[in-house]
Amino acid sequence: MFTHEKKIDKLFLYWLIITLILVFFIIIIGGLTRLTNSGLSITEWELFKGILPPLNEKTWLIYFNLYKEIPQYKLLNNDMNLNDFKIIFYWEYLHRMIARIIGIFFLIPLLFFYYSKKINKFYMRICFLIFFLILFQGIVGWFMVKSGLIDNITVSHYRLAIHLIIAFIIISILFWLINNVIREKNILFLNFTKNNFFYLFLIFLIFIQIILGAFVSGLDAGRIYQTWPYMGSSYIPNDITFYNFEDVINFNNHSLVQFYHRNFAYLIVIYIFALSIYILKKRLVYLFKPLKFLIFFLTIQIFLGISTLLSNLDIFIASAHQISSVLLVFSAINLYYHQTK
Repeated sequence: MFTHEKKIDKLFLYWLIITLILVFFIIIIGGLTRLTNSGLSITEWELFKGILPPLNEKTWLIYFNLYKEIPQYKLLNNDMNLNDFKIIFYWEYLHRMIARIIGIFFLIPLLFFYYSKKINKFYMRICFLIFFLILFQGIVGWFMVKSGLIDNITVSHYRLAIHLIIAFIIISILFWLINNVIREKNILFLNFTKNNFFYLFLIFLIFIQIILGAFVSGLDAGRIYQTWPYMGSSYIPNDITFYNFEDVINFNNHSLVQFYHRNFAYLIVIYIFALSIYILKKRLVYLFKPLKFLIFFLTIQIFLGISTLLSNLDIFIASAHQISSVLLVFSAINLYYHQTK
């Protein structure tokens, strides 16, 4: 009996790890789908109908003609031919197929582990929360796509940010749960104590930066200023004004959004530097190794962020920048986990 329970525990852990890898992969594909402007190539939700890609010329033309009806084609891609359309179609198709795989891959084992009654109830509650978020993410994904089908040539950057941040919440919960399962602990993430606050606040700052990054991506705001450290010829670009509060929160302003994204990055760097001094001064030896990982991934993220700008938004560097943001989140959560355990 004991051996059987251990096998189920291992299966549970492997299931969580594979799910995390799948979510990590879909974040990468989702980023590339946005960078290639492919997200509007499939104009219907097609929860079940779209499992198979077009298998003949007639079906391809149906999808292409539907795409021709939206503003993105009419105003941006009206010279696109069918072969060009197939490229953007397959990016969105791959994105949706991985989403379906994640949903099925998570649901079936979830039911098995629930009815086996061998898994810690605390872990199972977290898993049901993850499943709910996966379902909700699918709805948000279609809600996002709809925003670009009528009046816009791209999706709403606000809806894109919601879609992205939910993905980061899902993968963060998975990462935390995996750490708990490996160490056989039931540590709560939202543990608001005096000692934990500074580490939780760092994660909060990084999540805000991810939202700002989604705004930059959704607005293509990175194309406005591709210089560093200045934006054009000055630190604050001359096309930004702060005459009233509406100017400060105008997240439709491309230059302002890029300005905030840059400066929030500086804030995070300063915060991590101050946190590092605190950890070293207090001789919190158990945090030294997690801190090194955090600083390592922060350095990579800074380098890739600057390189993305200076490379004229090279798609591979921009994608690497998004990938490293996931690793930065992991390293920040890992530091916090070691503080709380």
